[in-house]
Amino acid sequence: MKIYYLIIIFIFNFSIANAQDFKLVKIIDGLKSPWSLSFINQNEALITEKSGNIIYIDIQKKELQNIKHNLKILEYGQGGLLDILFKNKDVYVSYSEDRGNWHTSTSVAKGELNKNNIKFKNIFRAKPPIESQYHFGSRLVIKDKYLFITAGERGKGMIAQDPSKHPGSIIRINLDGSIPKDNPKFKNKKNWLPEIFQIGIRNPQGMALSPFDNKIYLSNHGAKGGDWFGAVKYGENYGWKILGWGGKNYSGTKIGPKWKPGFTKAIKYWVPSIAVSAITIYKGEEFKEWNGDALITSLKDESLRKIKFKGNEFINEDIIFKGNIGRIRDIKIQPDTGKLFFLSDDGSLWQMKK
Repeated sequence: MKIYYLIIIFIFNFSIANAQDFKLVKIIDGLKSPWSLSFINQNEALITEKSGNIIYIDIQKKELQNIKHNLKILEYGQGGLLDILFKNKDVYVSYSEDRGNWHTSTSVAKGELNKNNIKFKNIFRAKPPIESQYHFGSRLVIKDKYLFITAGERGKGMIAQDPSKHPGSIIRINLDGSIPKDNPKFKNKKNWLPEIFQIGIRNPQGMALSPFDNKIYLSNHGAKGGDWFGAVKYGENYGWKILGWGGKNYSGTKIGPKWKPGFTKAIKYWVPSIAVSAITIYKGEEFKEWNGDALITSLKDESLRKIKFKGNEFINEDIIFKGNIGRIRDIKIQPDTGKLFFLSDDGSLWQMKK
């Protein structure tokens, strides 16, 4: 039997530039490679572990339980059970689906929430299946009646410029898995697959809907440098691997220019890489001075960063904390309270509050 530890004893106090104090409180320890958190309500949430576990947690009652499911997951390298999103009564998950002979695809499934057993049905499967343990993406966002999915390029570089294949793109489908009739293919991108909304993406591990301008924003890993934060834009192209975004190949050779006309321009680039992970656009009362700002977490840099921006214009960046809770995999805003919750790769769930 797997054991999790519920603890509220590790508390760190900090001060930020505007003299507002905040605390980091460890809520759970003992998770194994947690990847995503989604709140059901203020006190209940779902957590994924990369190995394939879906864990229900009641934060107030301090109860956890594993939820059975029917997903065919291959945990391989960066792959496994990845994002989870609860909406109304439904649960959406992204995962590396086992397609046989070590081939996998970034797939998305939907099922009705049941705390004992969720019966999922696939609503999207990235084609073609690829033998690779890298760059699955893979975040989920619901906007209006649409589900947006980030599909990484699986380490295959220029596949992100091939709109006849899904890897390296932003996907938009209806919530039942059907294809919107106003996607780019049906407008001016006749050679694109019907699910593709935007191309030229490398490894997008953060995506969030802004409650202020109703736009979707994402974070993306560059190679050796060239991480970025930018907006999802209809029918556009972020340029990978024609563009290098300021980074280089791991061999040290140049990839391409940081940006050039004809491609989508990011709001913020990081060179060298900080290994950006999850993002959220903050709205809440706990840190109301941050309303409208992007909060961005990182793996290698182990930091929480706050980006102030307007439209596609970068204004400034603040490092809120760094190196205190390890590699940060996910960030979510607790409903009603505005407190922040983080998942770290060391197996912990943290709460940030004043």
